Amino acid sequence: MSSKEAATPNARTPFVVPQFTAKDYTSFFLAGALCCTVTHGGMTPIDVVKTRIQVDPSMARLSLLSGGRRIIAQEGPAALLTGFGPTAVGYLVQGGAKFAGYEFWKKQFVQIAGDQDTAVKYRTAIYLGASSVAEFFADILLTPLEATRIRLVSQRNYATGLMTGFARLAREEGASGLYAGFLPILCKQIPYAIGQFTVNEFCHELAFRNMSEETKRTLSGPATFGISLGSGIIAGFAAAILSQPADTLLSQINKGHGPKGSMPHRLKVLAQQAGFRGLFAGLGPRMIMTAGLVSGQFLLYDVVKHGECLVLAGAVDMDCW
Repeated sequence: MSSKEAATPNARTPFVVPQFTAKDYTSFFLAGALCCTVTHGGMTPIDVVKTRIQVDPSMARLSLLSGGRRIIAQEGPAALLTGFGPTAVGYLVQGGAKFAGYEFWKKQFVQIAGDQDTAVKYRTAIYLGASSVAEFFADILLTPLEATRIRLVSQRNYATGLMTGFARLAREEGASGLYAGFLPILCKQIPYAIGQFTVNEFCHELAFRNMSEETKRTLSGPATFGISLGSGIIAGFAAAILSQPADTLLSQINKGHGPKGSMPHRLKVLAQQAGFRGLFAGLGPRMIMTAGLVSGQFLLYDVVKHGECLVLAGAVDMDCW
């Protein structure tokens, strides 16, 4: 918006909303699927150590490095790749649904806002709403595979891999076993998505806020990369902290640990048993893992989209739309 327009009380910024096609959403899905499966699959060893720290009392006070050394010493290096199959497949479908869903719901909420100024004013609500709704539907796809992964990691010799583990869990416990962690996974993944998308959006906004339009247009590749990487790392830290308590409870639930009864009751009892310290067990390794995950996902996602400007607040005035 120019200074002349800003000085005019009734001036309104032109309202431009992209009209995405099915091909666009397919591109978003494939980009999200690729970036999530590559990053989550690559982080499998760290995730194995983190999960063991959460579910094995003897490892509760170990660091990422010492925990990894202990697993390798006792079970061999291959143990650090336990659960790679369900991790890769689970986040392939979840990542595609999450990123494509975020683009879809963000667009819907912007349209509901009705005009550019209102969309800018309520952008935080738009980010929160779009990330939450997108994550809800993505988690329907993720939950059975995440349950399989945690069972493989927490129970040695449970199965030989994705197919056998999934088949055993489905055969022995049915849908109730596959979706036992749906509520805690929502409690984990929705705060995770909020931290991932909302904090990333605002980090970009903060970086661009004091730049002139000329500077934005001539921003070098390394500078753009640095902003994206830094924003992703900070968003990853936020996502890890917000979702850590539910992540710990999810590991306990899928391990088969805890009382019987309704899921809210089980979560309440497990949280009381763990206490504040226990709920944040493994936070250090998870922050490292999540910072790498989130920053890597955004960088890969932008590369796959090949620079399409689709971030709602990539610039303060939302000109990216």
